[in-house]
Amino acid sequence: MDDATARAQLESMLAELDRSIMVLRGDPVAVGDRSAADAGSDLTDADRAQAMIDVATRQRTAVVEALKRLDAGVYGECVDCGKPVPEGRLAARPEAARCVQCQSERERRR
Repeated sequence: MDDATARAQLESMLAELDRSIMVLRGDPVAVGDRSAADAGSDLTDADRAQAMIDVATRQRTAVVEALKRLDAGVYGECVDCGKPVPEGRLAARPEAARCVQCQSERERRR
């Protein structure tokens, strides 16, 4: 993937993630005269929204790091072993920092 295409995709992803995070962080709805069951439902919704914010924030960090690698001229190189990240992986996940083998090893260690 050429640098211009990668940058466009990453910047688009970053803008979309920023919009999603802003929507998810929207002002909480006032509980008012709701029943305990409704309040419990709101808590569950808030927990779900927070989980989605956490995922989006982690993905946003990965996109920002990918843009930094692009600026440094090392985009597309595995951050662990230095080998090229396959084009197909970058096409599917432009923010990918590792080759498939290193990513698999990292996930196994978790």
